[in-house]
Amino acid sequence: MPDDVTAVPGERPEAADSPALAEPPLSTEASGSKLPNPEGPVPAAIEHPEDQTTISEYLESLLVTVILALFGTSFIVQAFKIPSPSMEHTLLVGDHLLVNKFIFGGTGAWYDKFLPYRRLQRGDIIVFKYPYADHQHFVKRVIGLPGDRLKLLDGEMYVNGKLLNEPYVQHDPQGSGDPLTTYFPPPARLMLSTQMVPEWVEELPKYVVGDELVVPPGKYFAMGDNRDRSSDSRYWGFVDRDAIMGRPFLIYWSVDATAEDYARETTFWSRLGSVFDNLEHLPGRTRWSRMLHTVH
Repeated sequence: MPDDVTAVPGERPEAADSPALAEPPLSTEASGSKLPNPEGPVPAAIEHPEDQTTISEYLESLLVTVILALFGTSFIVQAFKIPSPSMEHTLLVGDHLLVNKFIFGGTGAWYDKFLPYRRLQRGDIIVFKYPYADHQHFVKRVIGLPGDRLKLLDGEMYVNGKLLNEPYVQHDPQGSGDPLTTYFPPPARLMLSTQMVPEWVEELPKYVVGDELVVPPGKYFAMGDNRDRSSDSRYWGFVDRDAIMGRPFLIYWSVDATAEDYARETTFWSRLGSVFDNLEHLPGRTRWSRMLHTVH
């Protein structure tokens, strides 16, 4: 961004070879008259106040601030909060995150190697737009990359025939009763008995080879760490590369909350009331141990 150069009012540059100004002609008191000033009357000096800040300068500063804020939230960093337990215990309900929107921004151009971009990797936590309905933002972990062969067997994930080490996964000891938490891809006879999105039920068989799911180009398979309590790619399909917004990197604040608390925030006024309620009980509800906690 070009430097902001502010001119100081009341000052004007002088040429290097400008002569010093002569004193005005003296009066001749002996004759009772004054010699005429050939250069005309000398203008009175204009005094300027020390504080030259004007309304226009305030507006200019405000405009620059707004532009920088919009640029930052559009291309670099954006704040999100976690309203569901699908990523526990990596991310808890009430965690407020900063998401790096710049890290996966490469398009393959020659200048990408000079910028801090990197490729999406298996294990990355991502924020993306849900492919159906109102395209709300979801946060999940990348399990399958383009070209990968995936299979969930007895609750354990196999990628390209090898068991995937997943120390971040949490299982419900009581189970959920859903076959997709144990086996995936499921047999055709079980698809209609699950909570799978109808469009995904129709599309899924195109990507099944044998007992494995093959991830197509430009797509990713994402799952929640709370494996038995997560609505993820098993239920609604692949994540498109263009739908991925970025990677969470920091929990800047965490408030003790439940999914039911956020479920009640259905209107602007209910969300505003929740904000003021949290502020009122800020010390007691804040999870201080999670403040400034990095996300992995």
